[in-house]
Amino acid sequence: MTQDKFVLKNFINDPDNGEFSWESPSNIALVKYWGKNNNQIPKNSSISFTLNKCVTITTLKFNKKSKKDNALSFQVYYDNKLSVNFRPKIRTFLDRILIYCPFLSDYDFDINTVNSFPHSSGIASSASGMSALALCIMSIERLVNPKTSDEYFYNKASFLARLGSGSACRSVSGSINLWGKHDSFSTSSDLFSISYPKYVDPIFFNYHDAILLVDKGQKVVSSTLGHELMNNHVFSTQRFELAQNNIDLLSVILETGNIDEFIELVESEALMLHGLMMTSDPSYILLKPNTIEIINRVQNYRKSNHIPICFTLDAGANLHLLFPDSCSEKAYKFIDSELKYLCENNSYIKDTVGFGAKQL
Repeated sequence: MTQDKFVLKNFINDPDNGEFSWESPSNIALVKYWGKNNNQIPKNSSISFTLNKCVTITTLKFNKKSKKDNALSFQVYYDNKLSVNFRPKIRTFLDRILIYCPFLSDYDFDINTVNSFPHSSGIASSASGMSALALCIMSIERLVNPKTSDEYFYNKASFLARLGSGSACRSVSGSINLWGKHDSFSTSSDLFSISYPKYVDPIFFNYHDAILLVDKGQKVVSSTLGHELMNNHVFSTQRFELAQNNIDLLSVILETGNIDEFIELVESEALMLHGLMMTSDPSYILLKPNTIEIINRVQNYRKSNHIPICFTLDAGANLHLLFPDSCSEKAYKFIDSELKYLCENNSYIKDTVGFGAKQL
């Protein structure tokens, strides 16, 4: 499928007004995407868990303009309060997708969004936010063109979300997602994410993700800049090749349910992501001292107690601790007794693998 397939050409209806609300989850990559080509195309494939409780809820209200023009008209609110900070990113997003959704210039929009978790701190808030907004926009498109199939609806929602934030395309569908063209997956695409198409051992569908909030503040370097620094990175070629190979390795792990190999690959990917940041030009560090302390404690606890808990990281200081449901009681007891006080305000989020976005 080419991107031209996502250009809306048939206007069957012309609604005057309405509103839609979608709840969309964040996601955590197991094999990381770091580095992209133009138009939000990934340099390598990625596989992610969709989360359950870390969500963005977005309501999109639309009213037809009294006088037609070609301008985009919108206001952005965060938790019902007018937001100036989010407006530039939303503007860029709407500009990018206007060619695919030309009806956007016909309406005045109010966009109201709220997160269940801190934004801009490395928990992929842009992923949940942009995917929720993309799904609201696709709900309007389905009014405009009721012949839109479910498959096309969700593929285009993922396609649009990607143009707002690359990882957002992985937040539309549930459980495990694959994004990026890969030779081992005939249905994979750079344009949108797909639900992981191969057999997965059931142990991974009720996996836990405890998100330890080491630092709730704004990141010192944005993910956008981090991706750009991969363009001339000394290790870029090797990284992209290794990531594609790790997709194949993780595919076998997901099929066989080999937790030991899962831990080894996931932690390696997390550390490599931050190693790439540290060796970029200019280099930067997003990890905090308490991030390192937690990593050491998790690895020591796993070795001493034979509990299969591991960590991964997104582009920030916060950690995602992953473990199967069978050891969740012991894992949370460990977090409460040994790790919680290393987090900001003793804060962490109990989450699990989720089922994707849903309309409210």
